[in-house]
Amino acid sequence: MAKLIYSAITSLDGYIEDEDGQFDWAEPDEEVHGFINDLERSVGTYLYGRRMYETMAGWETDPALAARSELMRDFAQIWQAADKVVYSRTIESAPTARTRIERDFDPEAVRQMKDSATSDLSVGGPGLAVDAFKAGLVDECHLFLAPIVVGGGKRSLPDDVRLELELLDEHRFGCGMVYLRYRVKA
Repeated sequence: MAKLIYSAITSLDGYIEDEDGQFDWAEPDEEVHGFINDLERSVGTYLYGRRMYETMAGWETDPALAARSELMRDFAQIWQAADKVVYSRTIESAPTARTRIERDFDPEAVRQMKDSATSDLSVGGPGLAVDAFKAGLVDECHLFLAPIVVGGGKRSLPDDVRLELELLDEHRFGCGMVYLRYRVKA
């Protein structure tokens, strides 16, 4: 059975974007980006809400992103090779390959995806992640803590979910960012 992983770059005070919707402070440097690329190689399917999908679709629709560096080209290739499931009631069609639109998040359908998958799944975006956490579907959390306090914005983790976690790995980067990998205890 594949794992469902929630991964996020977050401020030290727990936000993925500030009160103005900005997240430029979360842009990974080359060291962090290379580490993320290596983690993402195990992901065969990304689960996204509309906003996160629209942000990530640029890895296929905007060739300038991949042209910036070898690391970004590598990430674009990793992302394009994976399947994408987008949960949205407003998107009619997807501008990216290997993408299907689902109108509603169905926990049982995700359980079946996990059971039949040969590679891990990743849930992106805190809105959709809330549904996955509440349904008990998240197996691991990969958090990249940025060395910044933004004071408010969009929370990286749900407020109304309690989880017991086991630390599996940690890594400190030269830029001050810290990676924490947790397993959700059953």
